[in-house]
Amino acid sequence: MAPNVVGSTFILAETALTDTNNNNKITTSPSTPSNDLLTPSVNSKRCELSSDEISTRDKDHLKKPYKVEIVWRNVIAFIILHTGAFYGLYLVFAELAILEFLFGYSLIFIGGIGITGGAHRLWAHRSYKAKLPLRIMLMVFDTLAFQDSIYVWARDHRVHHKFTDTNADPYSSRRGFFFSHMGWLMCRKHPDVVEKGKLIDLSDLEADPVIRFQRKYFVMLMPLFCFVLPAIIPYLAWGAPLMRSFFICSVLRYTISLHGTWTVNSIAHMYGTKPYDKNISPVESKLVSIVALGEGWHNYHHIFPWDYKAAELGRYPNVTVHILNLFAKIGQAYDMKTVSREMILRRTKRTGDGSYPFLVKDLNNNEPEMTEVPADMLSRLDHEKEKVFIWGWDDKDISEDDRNLVHILDKKDM
Repeated sequence: MAPNVVGSTFILAETALTDTNNNNKITTSPSTPSNDLLTPSVNSKRCELSSDEISTRDKDHLKKPYKVEIVWRNVIAFIILHTGAFYGLYLVFAELAILEFLFGYSLIFIGGIGITGGAHRLWAHRSYKAKLPLRIMLMVFDTLAFQDSIYVWARDHRVHHKFTDTNADPYSSRRGFFFSHMGWLMCRKHPDVVEKGKLIDLSDLEADPVIRFQRKYFVMLMPLFCFVLPAIIPYLAWGAPLMRSFFICSVLRYTISLHGTWTVNSIAHMYGTKPYDKNISPVESKLVSIVALGEGWHNYHHIFPWDYKAAELGRYPNVTVHILNLFAKIGQAYDMKTVSREMILRRTKRTGDGSYPFLVKDLNNNEPEMTEVPADMLSRLDHEKEKVFIWGWDDKDISEDDRNLVHILDKKDM
């Protein structure tokens, strides 16, 4: 997640973008955020995906040579950040700074919800709707996490879902663990990321006043929320040494938060089972789900990205779902989309790797009765590999059959 998730996670990543002419240079100014790769004028003229583009997904990484160009400014920034984080960890044990650590952990959790419940499930995938107070709160939480603006995070994450494991995937796992975890932030993006990114509709993000506010004040807000306030609050609240608070509550806390998000891009694309689709890289990872507040059930999520749960409920730890359900009870979250049992069974039968728990045979080598799928349903299944990936509920390529089988909870006409 990605996150998003997932997803795009560091403000300096924007220095690693190529421009629309594939020139390896982008200039920014302190007064203007460097996170606007695609301007509204470009976004308003989306191109259509061709069948040829989709059918060449597996060969895309062989299409043309590409020379990696390191962005040394980002590399140096990460070295400084991680050095400060190790010093903060040392202070936790050397000076028994338990209160600062607990405070920092609470900020990790709050910022994490801003990413998982806000930038990821609400804005990147449109898996539910939220009223203005909840959207503002999630924006503030997301700002605290300091993983770039919601607009950039959601944009890159949609591209990741639509073009998973191709050159256009910003953090493709095909390029190795380190690249998908954090290396993608240390080099300039592949030109295909820019080119294919223009195919993704971002008009909903551009129209949201909450996102526009964050984009406008991005440079001013994020350093304040991420580094200044987390250090000052312990100093004012219980007189903790200011520099100690800075290294623990700001630097260490921020570094842990980044790596928690990055595990979704790396571990959750490499090590685990594929009960829903064995043909894609995302996997089911309990470890990542615990670390990333419910974002580790990634094989499911890539198949059903419009499901606000990002997993099957009842079987998996998913903190974000419980929080969203709480907001739904007080009327702040609504139109929460989820996947029907029929849709899940159809997909696991068609493309799963056989590890789906409800398909495990009993001692007599028979499948449990509850997993039987009607013959007429099986006859309609297409057993060929999927050729079209979906980034979320508003993706025009969602099949009509999938839309009809989606359940919408707390539906409101608003």
